[in-house]
Amino acid sequence: MGLSRGLVFLLLLLLLYQLQGSDSSLMKLNGNGYEDVIVAIDPAMPEDEAIIEGIQEMVTAASTYMFEATEKRFYLKNVSILIPESWGNKPQYRRPGQESYAHADVKVAPPAVPGIDEPYTRQFTACGERGEYIHFTPDVVLGKKEAEYGPKGRLFVHEWAHLRWGVFDEYNEEKPYYAASSKKIEATRCTLGITGVNQVRKCQGDSCTSRSCRTNSTTKLYERDCQFFLDKDQSEKASIMYMQSIESVTEFCKDENHNKEAPSLHNEKCNQRSTWDVISSSEDFIDNVPMDTPPSPPTFSLLKIHERITCLVLDVSGSMTISDRLNRLKQAAQYFLIQIIEDGSWVGMVHFNSQATTKSEMMQINSEADRTKLRELLPSSARGGTSICSGIRRAFEVFKNEGFQNNGADIVLLSDGEDSTAKQCVDEVKESGSVLHFIALGEDYEEAVRNMSILTGGLFKGPSDAAQNNGLMDAFGALTSENSDVTQKSIQLESKGDTLNNNHWLNDTVVIDSTVGNNTLFLVTWKNAVPGISLWDPKGTQVTNFTMDTGSKMAHLSIPGIAQAGTWTYNLEAKSNQEILTITVSSRAASSSVPPITVNAKMNRDTGSFPSPMIVYAEVLQGYTPIIGAHVTAIIESNSGNIKELELLDNGAGADTFKDDGVYSRYFTAYSENGKYSLKVRADGGTNSARKSLRHPSRRAAYIPGWVVNGKIEGNPPRPETTEATQPVLENFSRAASGGAFVVSDVPTNLPGPLPDMYPPSQITDLQATLDGEDISLTWTAPGEDFDTGKAQQYIIRISENITDLRDNFDEALQVNTTDLLPNEANSKETFVFKPENISEENATYIFIAMKSVDKSNLSSELSNIAQVILFIPQADAGPDSPGSPDSPGRPEGPGNPDSPGSPGGSPQSGVSVSTIVLSVVGSVAVVCIILSATVCVLKKRRSSSNAETSF
Repeated sequence: MGLSRGLVFLLLLLLLYQLQGSDSSLMKLNGNGYEDVIVAIDPAMPEDEAIIEGIQEMVTAASTYMFEATEKRFYLKNVSILIPESWGNKPQYRRPGQESYAHADVKVAPPAVPGIDEPYTRQFTACGERGEYIHFTPDVVLGKKEAEYGPKGRLFVHEWAHLRWGVFDEYNEEKPYYAASSKKIEATRCTLGITGVNQVRKCQGDSCTSRSCRTNSTTKLYERDCQFFLDKDQSEKASIMYMQSIESVTEFCKDENHNKEAPSLHNEKCNQRSTWDVISSSEDFIDNVPMDTPPSPPTFSLLKIHERITCLVLDVSGSMTISDRLNRLKQAAQYFLIQIIEDGSWVGMVHFNSQATTKSEMMQINSEADRTKLRELLPSSARGGTSICSGIRRAFEVFKNEGFQNNGADIVLLSDGEDSTAKQCVDEVKESGSVLHFIALGEDYEEAVRNMSILTGGLFKGPSDAAQNNGLMDAFGALTSENSDVTQKSIQLESKGDTLNNNHWLNDTVVIDSTVGNNTLFLVTWKNAVPGISLWDPKGTQVTNFTMDTGSKMAHLSIPGIAQAGTWTYNLEAKSNQEILTITVSSRAASSSVPPITVNAKMNRDTGSFPSPMIVYAEVLQGYTPIIGAHVTAIIESNSGNIKELELLDNGAGADTFKDDGVYSRYFTAYSENGKYSLKVRADGGTNSARKSLRHPSRRAAYIPGWVVNGKIEGNPPRPETTEATQPVLENFSRAASGGAFVVSDVPTNLPGPLPDMYPPSQITDLQATLDGEDISLTWTAPGEDFDTGKAQQYIIRISENITDLRDNFDEALQVNTTDLLPNEANSKETFVFKPENISEENATYIFIAMKSVDKSNLSSELSNIAQVILFIPQADAGPDSPGSPDSPGRPEGPGNPDSPGSPGGSPQSGVSVSTIVLSVVGSVAVVCIILSATVCVLKKRRSSSNAETSF
């Protein structure tokens, strides 16, 4: 028999979602056009209709430029613009459907760092994987920054390539110059056909002076203030990821013109692949062919946020009596009604078993009395069969009865999901325009119900039947509206639970920092008997006025106004054996003018299969500013209650793509069983340890310092800079966040012993080299036994004179003796010193170094990045201001000037000893330049009695 239409649809949906991972975007590619793109104006933005017009102009120009850049393949077909609730109503504004700020592809918002309008993409995954969102400031959208960043339509396409195709920038401000194989100093760029001049430009007021760049005595590259000023008149067509603002640039770099040598971020992250190679390898190119005719301009939908409309659809079937599910449902729903749902929202309630019953028509939340009335309608008994579709359809009726449309309404479905008929209403839910959030109790839910939430852009949360993880409270806590003003959003500060015997305690502290404290709630639940509850504020005063609800087995304390900032201490005492106690603490922003610190958590995918690893991500922000230096822990629990804790790291190694970007990551491989796993993240920032990062985002459009026109520099004002890279948070904070649920399959069961070791050490990505006398000293971050956990067994280091041979034939390259090199624990800093040997060619100009790590099961990591020793001095531009010229301005020549020809580190003509090392990067390659007495060195071998050495 053939598959039913509904089942085929579900299978295709699931496959699509597995391909996309846990991407929250609703965007899709239909033929050649991108549909359902969402551009959201941040709720903090004051009303300005010019921003809407600026967005439309930007997107329209971007669509034309994208079509040309992708060889007539892709364009922007339709775009929704989300308008804040605080803005006035207009006849052309419609109510959103499934569109929300949570799904925004582009955000128009204040700068992440005040005064710095850099366009950037929040991108923290690997090469070829999609980013999170694009951030534009209002001034960029309004066209006020085109002199600094170029036309905004082109700028949009540059950032779109980050977001959609996972490519990176082809410049690098940390490594703006490098020693090229041409033996010249080159600006980091793609392609080399882009022309310009290297100058130091200084301005005081309206007066500016320029001079040629000097070389640095240590790096032998240009000095820090040197900049590459582009010729305004260019003929080169590539590359958009270097400088899309050049008028002639209309293409991405392709293999034939890609500069693999340059230490660009793209080369580092994408293994020297061209941007077009990465883009054309994406899913978008599958079965996609160029169009014969240009597309029509994009169409726009103007969607204004309105008050939230929600219906609680609660399962009261007989299976809800298992594992205390019904009472836990009641506790969590009360938490939602007391704390999570925002003032002004409309809420209805439906109970269902084999049939559905309306318990409350839509009611607007304007007072505590409204919240209490709804709480009194929560279920107290469960019986009968299960018809999830009946509950959903009744919710549609509740919306309709009050004159609300289904479009844009939230359905919060809390159920064990054990209903084989649920697939009957999948199409109905999809077409309704509603957003379905599914909170699953137990693991035997129908996949069709989970797919309803995926299809509509809702949340899927899967707390286990083990109540001590407090997963159900966490799930409801995640239902705060992303469309609300920052002061309305509930922020979870603490979430903890434990199983205790009589007279044992659950003791801890929770920090209420100054960015939160408004409308703070302490909520305690139990399973058997009323516990002892003790709470002390930061001044040591005991707080005792908890409201007790023995019927629901919970107690809560709401603190009026702004709670005291500082450390609160709680003690919960169990009064029975096998007691399950939980505590949840949540609060809201203390001020509309100071963004609160927030934590977002997710897995890289929502489905996984053994033995493929998954990655945990946690993002710590204040507004749009990254918080670095926090202590972040992931708690991952299987459905049967097995718990694995992982310390997440922001170190740029292992699973973490970028160091100090406020994203904390780790591989997860500790699969214990098939089925559902839930993720929770805790973040703590101690005083003076956590800091706000004020650095420029590393995935952004380049600032244009100026242009060369008719031989003269027409400069822009210097790019705004912060006085320091970081700013202390100055106080402690604590946060807890749910990362949702994911499902794992293919884990071997019924094995006589532990699971087989299928996980190699993670790839080393930060191999660097320095010179210590005649030795080369390597440094890197240690991988682990299983990716970034544990301890590897050994390292294999090999060297070659040819980078291609080393990369493609690593096992045949010359091996370095690493007998005494024992790996340290994962994420430790490693160092190793060796002398190069057996270099065969007399006129070699390069030595390349790479390594692998091997675990105790003889599983080998991927090849590391490649450290490159360059045996020549790069040549600077000739000019009247170049080092060594008698007309050169600046410091006088002579022994007191390290840049002087007569001192170590001077010009190529000077005699120098083997005492200086030049460190730069070629692609993902650390470049070590050993400075010798001539431009090209000759390596001569000599043997000692102990080991082979190389002398120069």
